Amino acid sequence: MKNLFKIKFIIPVVLPVVLSSCVAHHKYERPADIVDERLYRTDMIQQDSAGLGDLSWREIFTDAVLQNHISEALNNNLDIRIALQNIISAEAYLKQSKAAYFPTVSVGPAYTFNTPSLNTQSGQIVGDRRYLNSFELSGDFSWEADIWGKLSAQERAQMASYLGTTAAHKAVKSDLVAAVASAYYQLLTYDEQKRIISETIKIRNKNLETTKALKEAGTVTEVAVQQSEALVHNAESLLINIDTQLELLENAISLLKGKPSAKVERTTLAQQRIPENTDLGFAAKLLSNRADVMQAEYSLMNAFELTNAAKASFYPNLRITGSGGILSGDIDKLFSANSLFATVIGSLTQPILNKRQIRTQYEVSLATQERAYLNFRKTVLTAGKEVSDALRVYTAQDRFIELKQKELDNYQKSVEYSQQLVNYGMANYLEVLNASVNQLNAELNISNARLAKMQAGVELYRALGGGWK
Repeated sequence: MKNLFKIKFIIPVVLPVVLSSCVAHHKYERPADIVDERLYRTDMIQQDSAGLGDLSWREIFTDAVLQNHISEALNNNLDIRIALQNIISAEAYLKQSKAAYFPTVSVGPAYTFNTPSLNTQSGQIVGDRRYLNSFELSGDFSWEADIWGKLSAQERAQMASYLGTTAAHKAVKSDLVAAVASAYYQLLTYDEQKRIISETIKIRNKNLETTKALKEAGTVTEVAVQQSEALVHNAESLLINIDTQLELLENAISLLKGKPSAKVERTTLAQQRIPENTDLGFAAKLLSNRADVMQAEYSLMNAFELTNAAKASFYPNLRITGSGGILSGDIDKLFSANSLFATVIGSLTQPILNKRQIRTQYEVSLATQERAYLNFRKTVLTAGKEVSDALRVYTAQDRFIELKQKELDNYQKSVEYSQQLVNYGMANYLEVLNASVNQLNAELNISNARLAKMQAGVELYRALGGGWK
C-alpha cells in the first residue's frame, strides 16, 4: 500500500518531465536574408572587417573645442539621462524574471473572531450565542516547475529587452554626437559667411562712393548710384539674417548640452580637418556597430522568446503549493505542539477551455514576432541607404567645390574687368552689379559646399555605427 502511494505521487511529477523531451525547444537564429553584402551602393567595400564606424568619435572629431562640447552633451543631455533610466527599469524586470524560478513565500500572523447568527439553522441547533476566536501564525508557498521552458523563455525575452534598452542608449549617444558635430560645423559656416558678407559690405560701400564720383563726372547716371546703394542694403540684410541664425544655432547646441541658451565657444572653419578615411568595412558590421540595428534585433529576439513562452502555455502546468504554521482558538495554547498544521498540494493542470486566451496570446505573439522581423529588416535596409546617401554626398563635394571655386574666380575677374570698363565709359554699370551679386553668391555657395562635405562625413560616420564608443 505504501509503495502504491509512492507510485501515485511520483507519476504526476515524472510524467511531465518525460513528455517535455518531446517538446521542441527552438533557439533563436538570426534570419539569413537580413544582410546582403551589396547593401551599400558603392565599390568601396573593404576586404577586412574594420571600418570607419569602428573608430571612437575622438578620432574623427579632432577639434578640442568640439570634443569638449560633445563630452558635455554626453554627460548632461536629457535624452541620454532618460535612456539610462530605461536601462535601470529593464534591469529590474530582468532580475524579476530570474527570480521566477524560486518559490513564492509569504508569512504573517492572523486573528479571526466569529459569532454565528442564532436565526440560522446551525445557530438554532446550538441554541446559545457563542464567540469563537482563532489565532494563527502561518506561511504559504507556491512553486511552478519550468518543465516546458516557459520561465526560461521569459527570462531570455527579458534579457533581450534589457540589451535592447542598452542599444537604445547607444543609439541616442550616436545621434547626439552627430547632432552636436553637425551643428558645430554649421555654426562655423555661419561665422565664415558672416565674414564674407561683412567684407562684401565694405567693398560695396567703396563701390558706392566710386559710383557717386562717376556720376559727378557724368560717366554714370543716378540709376547706377541707386542700384549700388541697394546692393549695400541687400548685403546688410543678409548680415542680420546670419546673426539671427547664429543665435538660434547656439541655442540649439546649448539644448543638446542640457544647458540654458548661451554663447557657444568655437574655432574657425579653416581649422577643421575631416579624416579622409572612408573605409566602410563589411556590410555585416552594421549588426555590431549600428545601435539601432542592434536594438531592432533584440526586439526580434524578445518577440521570438515570448512566442516560445506563449506556446508553452498550451501544456500542463505543474504547481506545488503548501501552507504551514500554528493555529489555535486559545492564544495561550498557540505555541504548543498540538497547534502545528501543514498542507502540501501538488497539481498538474492542463488548460482545456479558457475563453481562447492561450490561443489568442500565441497568435498575437506570432504577429508581434513577424512585425519585429520586418522592422529588423527595414532598419538594416535604412542603414544601408543612409551609408550610400552620405557616401555619395561626401565623395561628390570635392569636385563640386573645385568647380565652384573656378566659378568664383571667373566672377571676381568679371567684377574687376567690368569696373574698369565702366571707369572708361565702355560698359553699363549694370554689368558690375550683376558680377558683384554673382561673386557673393559663389562665395556663399562654396562655404555651403564645404559644410555639406563635413556634415556628410559626420552622417557617414553615424550611418556606419560610430559615435557611441
